Order: sequence, then structure tokens, then C-alpha cells
Amino acid sequence: MRFVDVWQGVLGRPEGCPPAIADQPISTVVVDSRAVTPGAVFVALPGERTDGHLYIQDALDRGALAVIAGPRARNLDLAATFVAPDGSLTPAAGGADRYIFSTDDSLAALQRLAAAWRAQMPVVVVGITGSVGKTTTKEIVANVLSQHYKTMRTPGNLNNEIGLPLTLLRLTPAYERIVLEMGMYAVGEIARLCELAQPRIGVVTNVGPTHLERLGAIERIAEAKSELVCALPPADEGGVAILNADDPLVRAMAGLTRARVITYGLTENADFWADEVDSDGLEGVRFRLHHASESFYLRLPMLGRHSVHTALRAAAVGRVDGLAWTEIIAGLENMSGQLRLLVAPGLRGATVIDDTYNASPESMLAALNLLEDINRQMTDKPHRPIAVLGDMLELGSYEEKGHRLVGARAAQVVRGGKLITVGLLARMMAEEAIAVGMPAADVHTAATNADAIAVLQGLIRPDDIILVKGSRSLGMESISDVLTRTKPNHGSKAV
Repeated sequence: MRFVDVWQGVLGRPEGCPPAIADQPISTVVVDSRAVTPGAVFVALPGERTDGHLYIQDALDRGALAVIAGPRARNLDLAATFVAPDGSLTPAAGGADRYIFSTDDSLAALQRLAAAWRAQMPVVVVGITGSVGKTTTKEIVANVLSQHYKTMRTPGNLNNEIGLPLTLLRLTPAYERIVLEMGMYAVGEIARLCELAQPRIGVVTNVGPTHLERLGAIERIAEAKSELVCALPPADEGGVAILNADDPLVRAMAGLTRARVITYGLTENADFWADEVDSDGLEGVRFRLHHASESFYLRLPMLGRHSVHTALRAAAVGRVDGLAWTEIIAGLENMSGQLRLLVAPGLRGATVIDDTYNASPESMLAALNLLEDINRQMTDKPHRPIAVLGDMLELGSYEEKGHRLVGARAAQVVRGGKLITVGLLARMMAEEAIAVGMPAADVHTAATNADAIAVLQGLIRPDDIILVKGSRSLGMESISDVLTRTKPNHGSKAV
């Protein structure tokens, strides 16, 4: 990317760009002044905690070539040349070689820039959305496509109106595919992300009550997720919607898209389907994959039966994008991607399953099922299951039902073990576990992570298998850190 690309992306035209600097290369585009390198573009965004406009001078001092700012920058005394929306320049003393694009909305300007840059790239975009499993699916899909194409993926979980544009701005002509995770909090947000990214292939994992508090009804969540398939190009232009046949709300999206529809699931009615599913605990999962007249027996290093759906999604993307089965299977077996669930040795010889990134009823139940599978596979000696479960947030009207559903399942899975809940809402899990027959002595309620750690330190044994999971804002990784005596990503197995 050159300075003229920034000029054209922000202002919508290349005219007026100073010729002397037009071909100056841009090193990176960032929203954190601490990440500025010489030749970077810094985007000053207002935020809930701080305002990026307060750090414009810091960005300039670190070598930023240009700044994209909102109206507030016009009142700041900065040594830079101001660029008005019409392209006119207002030089400031000592600032001729540095430029501040003065816009009405710096976020909108960032998005315009990203859309303009993406439009220059001959890359095929795969968009992934859903209530649960987006990041894991993104990683596995990218692993599969990387067997055949030069592939970029969303780093971490930069899946929103800021993170996705920043990811697009990392594209170069060398990339043939990019796999983008698309998150949302409201109706219309995924549609906007699709306007920027122009996906050709869209994958929807599922629809659950996550964000129900914001959207009010599960149907509204489905509507928001369906924006991805609605944005895909028609089938005769290469558009493909890959939908979960086992989720009725996702399956119904087939009627909303012009794209070719491909389904996946655990019944033979799906285009890509699996049977003979069996979890081998920490060793992975086994199943038979079917597509058309072909079938394959696979054993993959993915934990939990729910991971079969992830494998099916990735296989479907690979196949519709022209990969051979040998490439698809090699990609599924490549677990080098940064996935969230970690298994690590813990205090006193215990085993810790760290799944602390986030939580919903669906993902909680999947994690409990995994705990059950792992416990069942450890037949060399008796093991005691312990579930440390925290609040699930943003469930709205599903809040009580969701927590009690998880509590009832936890009572089944940790029979003979311990249940420790963290937070006020999670107390409903504890109440329900006792109500369905779990001994009260085996159930502990903790108000904070520190309280949960104190309980755990008093009862951990070498044979324990400990699951830690809760909503992201609870910061329950602090519990896993103490249990493993190290950071979760050191000496752990990513799955």
C-alpha cells in the first residue's frame, strides 16, 4: 500500500494527492499508537475507555506518516498538514511531511479505506459467522485452504467493525484466500462487514441465545446471522452458502440466499455428513465422513464430539473451493492454528481443561460433554471430574433456563466429583444441580475467581480432571493460570 492508496481510500479519489509523497510505502495501519512504526497510518478512534485523538501526537512522534482522525483533531495543535474531506491542504509549521486526514467519522473512514483496498485484491473471501464456534471454524478452514492456496485468516478474534477492516488492510496481492470471522451485537452489523469484505463463500455455524439480551429474540439473532448468506453473490457468480443442517434456524437460511447452498450435519440428508462418531478423549475424535458417493474414516486431533461439525464445515469449504480430499484431510490434521481450548497439567498432578474464552449454554454443554468423554477414556486409574463454571452473560430472557440447563447436565457429568460455580448468575447452576440430586456437599458457590481458587486449592487431588469455563468478562483464565502454575498457552495442548 502507498500513500496515494490511503488518499484515494479515505477521500474517494486520487486527485490532489501530493506527487512527492504519493508513492511513499505504508508500513501498517493501526488503531493503537503504541503499535505505530515509521511510515504507518494511525487511525484515531473514540472509545468507551479512552479516545484515540489523545494519542495523535504520540503516533506522529513514533513516525506515523498519516493519521485518520475525526472532528476533534481540528482543535488540536499538531505539527502536521491537515487534509480536508475535499482534498484541500492546510500546512502547519514543521508538518509538511506528515498528514492528518480530517474526517467527520474516523471509523467510517477506516472502513472506506479497507473496502477500497480489498477491491484491489483478487482474493476469494470466506466469511464465517454463528453463535458458537466461529474462531475454531476459522482456524480449521484456513488450515485446510492453506494446503492449496496462499491463505490469510482473521488474527485472534478481530471480527468486528474495527478488527475486520484492519485485517483486510493486511492483504497483499500474494494472498489467494482470506478467511474472516464475522461477529455482531446488532442487526445490520454483519451486512456492513460483508459490504467491506465481499465474501464469496459464507459459513454459518449455528444460532443460539448469545446476545439475546441485546436482540430480544432468537429469531432476531438468526436474522442478524443470515446477513452473511444474503450478501453472497449468486450461484452463477460463484457464491456458496455452507449451512448447518442440524440447526433449523440455520437450515432455513437456504431460502434467503442467491448462492449455491451446501449443507453439513450428522444425518444423511446433508451434503457433507458424519456417522460412527466416537470421542477418544484427549486423543481426539473418530468418525466417518460422507460426501456424495465418497466416504472416509478419520481420526482427528480435535477434542469433543461437537468438533465433528467443525471438521465438516472445513471439508465443505475445501471441497467447493477445488481442493482434493488428500489436501482437505491434511488440513484437518494440521492443528497448528491458534485454537482456544487448552489441556494442561495442573497442580498436584491434576489435568486442567481451560475453555475460558467465552460461554453460552451450547458451548457449556459441549464442554461438559468433552469432560465426560475424557473422564470415560481415562481408564488406567479412577479420576474425579471437577467443573468450574461461571456466569453466562447476555442471555436475556433465556438467562435462568440456560443456567439451570447447564446445572442439570453438570450434575450428571461430575457425579462423584465437584461442581464449583463462579458469580451470581452461576448460582442457578448450583441450585439446579442440587435439585436434580447432586449432593450439596459436592457443590460450591464462589462469588469471585479468588474464592474459586481458594476452594480448588483445598480439594485438588492428583486424579482430578478440572474444566474451567465462563463468560469472557469474568476473566476466569486467572483460575487456569493458578491451577497450571503458568500461562495457559505455555506447555499446553491446543485443540
